[in-house]
Amino acid sequence: MHILPPPSSSSSSSSSSNSIWVLSSIKLQFFARIRRFLQSKATRKRRNQPRNRAEQSNNDNNKVEKVVETVQVMEKHEEEKEEEEDSGIVLQRTVKKLHFGSWEEKEVAAKDIGNLAKEDLKVRKLITELGVVPVLVSMVASDVATRRRAALVALIHLADGTYTNKAMIVEAGILSKLPNTVDNVDESTINEFSELLLSLSSLANTQFHFPSLDFLPLLRHILESNSSSLDTKTSCLGALYNFSSVLENAGALVSCGIVPILLELSSRKETSEKALASLGNLLVSMMGKKAIENSCLVPKNFIEILSWEDKPKCQELSVYILMILAHQSSSQREKMAQAGIVPVLLEVVLLGSSLAQKRALKLLQWFKDERQTKMGPHSGPQTPRFASMGSPVNQREATEGKKMMKSLVKQSLHRNMEIITHRANAAGDSSRFKSLVISTSSKSLPY
Repeated sequence: MHILPPPSSSSSSSSSSNSIWVLSSIKLQFFARIRRFLQSKATRKRRNQPRNRAEQSNNDNNKVEKVVETVQVMEKHEEEKEEEEDSGIVLQRTVKKLHFGSWEEKEVAAKDIGNLAKEDLKVRKLITELGVVPVLVSMVASDVATRRRAALVALIHLADGTYTNKAMIVEAGILSKLPNTVDNVDESTINEFSELLLSLSSLANTQFHFPSLDFLPLLRHILESNSSSLDTKTSCLGALYNFSSVLENAGALVSCGIVPILLELSSRKETSEKALASLGNLLVSMMGKKAIENSCLVPKNFIEILSWEDKPKCQELSVYILMILAHQSSSQREKMAQAGIVPVLLEVVLLGSSLAQKRALKLLQWFKDERQTKMGPHSGPQTPRFASMGSPVNQREATEGKKMMKSLVKQSLHRNMEIITHRANAAGDSSRFKSLVISTSSKSLPY
């Protein structure tokens, strides 16, 4: 048996050193990989950390904002509750002073009620439910100007926007407490009288029945007064318009002498529209129509208003009134013709609003038919009813009417050209233009 020799010591030492080197290399590679893994993980953590912090910060801010909003809402509710409690206490004290206090305390309480009534409709209704209206109405009749004015202002604010409060004020007798004249009354108090009457007059457009019209002399005196401002007169005219819209009030308005005042105010551009509207309401009644017809200002005033090109609404109301006056009244149509209404109506037909044009054309047709037939029993001048629509007579009349309207329009155009030329060259000689107009125009109007 062959026995191998034992390894030498040199070979065994070299093999052990190689094994140690291999093991060390493996360990180094393992730790290097572990290090790279830990470094990559740390890098990802650092990258994600700002995002997480930003999200956390946003979440914290949102939570803080919600908390702040909640606190603010709670504080607001508490403040509103405190204000309601304070206003309730103030209102109770004010009403107590108004009912049981001295005259000086009543005056202060009336001012406080006026300020409180400005706030809200619910507050106004609540105040009237506490029974302050009769006391304020009694204060309006006071001889002390400041006390009377404080009560008026409070009533004006209480009546704002509520039918119930207005009705309560009227039923408390305010209309009988108003003075008949404005002598020795300051302008501010007069203005407040007019504002209150304007507010209460809106009840006339409902089914509410006014117990009396004792305030009409006050309205008349305010409108006649030279010291009354335009706003005050405008308020009074608005009140008159509301009252004149009720047919039963026409007699009282006419008896009080309102018609001459309205006719005078209708000739002023700043008050004309409301005055004309009231006159139009009064014309519906026989008493009102007769009072307007008997005035020396009619129809001259209304014809003059037709020339107000900058006031189309006034033109429409004026021509409406003229239509009612001319209806079944040959004497009024004769007055209108003598006052020169036809050329003015032609201008309205050419330059007026659509409604004014229609009404002016209707009036022109009446004046044209005035030469041919008398007034019909139920309308303005008409052509005979026995002629059929397709008869030669009606066809001939229609042709003549068209020719006549063309002639009238042509004359009006020439007249307007002459007026424009005259205005443009007032100092110049327009005789040559006049001769041209005369030579080229058709025959003159037959009425």
